[in-house]
Amino acid sequence: MSSILTNNSAMVALQTLQSVNKGLAKAQNVISTGKEVATAKDNSAIFAISKVMESDVAGFKAISNSLAVGEATVAVASAGAEQIVSVLKEMKELAVAANSETADFAKIEADMLQKQEQIVQIIAASQFNGVNLLATDVDGNGGTQLTVLSSLDRAGQNDSTNANPPTVSTIDVAGVDFEGALDVAMRTSITNVATAATALVEIEGYLQTALEGAASLGASAKRISDQGEFVGKLTDALKSGIGALVDANLEEASARLQALQVQQQLATQSLSIANQAPQSILALFR
Repeated sequence: MSSILTNNSAMVALQTLQSVNKGLAKAQNVISTGKEVATAKDNSAIFAISKVMESDVAGFKAISNSLAVGEATVAVASAGAEQIVSVLKEMKELAVAANSETADFAKIEADMLQKQEQIVQIIAASQFNGVNLLATDVDGNGGTQLTVLSSLDRAGQNDSTNANPPTVSTIDVAGVDFEGALDVAMRTSITNVATAATALVEIEGYLQTALEGAASLGASAKRISDQGEFVGKLTDALKSGIGALVDANLEEASARLQALQVQQQLATQSLSIANQAPQSILALFR
């Protein structure tokens, strides 16, 4: 039956055209944003997962900055400790030379005093951003260690029914307190062979303390450096995972767009033909 009031073919053609236009709009949006899942309505589950991962990536960026500052702080202290070790070795050489009756004790003691002052200055200068791991008061507020953010740990899924917020891990670097442990001003003054022998024993003790402190700071610096490298790789892996979830396959999207453009043309022509069909009824009245 033909009717000029109800055009079923036109309705079907219109529905097809609307469907094609909807698909075309989605394909254009995918290409323009570069994402298969750009909003929650595209895929609510994937969208939620990607946003949680993106928040973790932002957290790891802050942790990377903390590790970089921590590494620089420990590196400065470590350089100071190593320099102090060198100065103490020179003081030990002077003390050994003073264990001879022919030594010029006055000149040796004068050199010792200069090196003592040098050690004090090195300790005071070995600070980064107000933190000095060689001092008794590490941060100027009575602190004895440096705390560095090292990781953001999450166990299990985090959603409204199973809340598992991430926890922050830290690396604690203890200060070596060279101010208190290396009070070289308290050593025995060298005036003769006997005092030189006593000073040598004292300086040897200072040297061992300095070596232990330098080794401790070096180990902490290596740990922070390794953790920084790991966090960088982890951040890259998270970004890659997010991309795998939400990024569009642009080759596939391009092919889909071209196919939909052809379908749109055909659907438009089909609707045009369907709309012209009732005009054939006029021939019955001629």
